[in-house]
Amino acid sequence: MADPIDLYFWPTPNGWKVSIALEEMELPYSTHLINIGKGDQFDPEFLKISPNNRMPAIFDPDGPDGAPVSVFESGAILMYLARKTGRFYGNTERDRIAVEEWLMWQMGGVGPMAGQAHHFLKYAPYMDPPQDLTYAKDRYRTEVRRLYGVLDRRLADNEYVAGDFYSIADMSIWGWASLWEGQQQELEDKPHFARWLETVSARPGVQAGRALHAELRGDNRDKQSQETLFKR
Repeated sequence: MADPIDLYFWPTPNGWKVSIALEEMELPYSTHLINIGKGDQFDPEFLKISPNNRMPAIFDPDGPDGAPVSVFESGAILMYLARKTGRFYGNTERDRIAVEEWLMWQMGGVGPMAGQAHHFLKYAPYMDPPQDLTYAKDRYRTEVRRLYGVLDRRLADNEYVAGDFYSIADMSIWGWASLWEGQQQELEDKPHFARWLETVSARPGVQAGRALHAELRGDNRDKQSQETLFKR
């Protein structure tokens, strides 16, 4: 049996991408919690594998050619794990192009924009002093709505985002998309998005990855967490 992959993790949408992938790919892993509200991401030992002080990250003792390797950035981790296992990346070069297009769409669009929507809608108004910024709230709420419209139109003709197969692109998008209510979005006008969300949410691997240390999720509204997350 292969040695477990070390997963450096906290239960957030970015963390879920990799916990879901590891569950879906049936890879053994050990979880190392990186409490982002307390500043674990700035620990010098963690920075050796994730120099951008962000989780998730992994350390695989059985990397390329059997040598250990560490990988940071969630999209890079997903591609690495998909190549390692030969799963969830499609079967043809055209499949892989579609997977990478939508994975990059998530990395450059949904993740950052939904993250900013969460920040300005859920956290900034409770900062000291409060930052209840109408322009910022409208800006990111509107952009997330546009992106989910793009996704809905894509899913009108495709079962999953890259085509007729479930892939790491779906895994990357699902976490942020599942929090649509906190982004002040609506699903009534996005039936294909809603169908996809229900389908992916029902997968045992997604449920297991989402449940990993779910009890530790908090609102990060305390002063220490806000100083660490938003001002450091």
